[in-house]
Amino acid sequence: MSKTSNSLIAFLTGCATGAALGILYAPDKGEVLRTQLTYRLSKYREKLQEVIQDLVDKKDQPDNFSRTEGERVVNDAREKAEKLLEDVDRLMAQIKGQASE
Repeated sequence: MSKTSNSLIAFLTGCATGAALGILYAPDKGEVLRTQLTYRLSKYREKLQEVIQDLVDKKDQPDNFSRTEGERVVNDAREKAEKLLEDVDRLMAQIKGQASE
């Protein structure tokens, strides 16, 4: 799994654990507890929406990285091929020069 997926799973697990412990050890009355849980859950919801938005924003990065890396490899291969062609032309010129001697 990716680092972001692991972070999301850890976040959701923490939310669930915190909510369960909050209910079990709550010193307040039911109405107060529900109000606090509603507030906390709304904050967790906002945080989760931010994480989801980050995932959506970053979903194209591997594609961009792959494209950039692919372009770099193609450019390197092109430069090496051009150098090889120059070497071949130079060798052919040397061979022709030796043949005419």
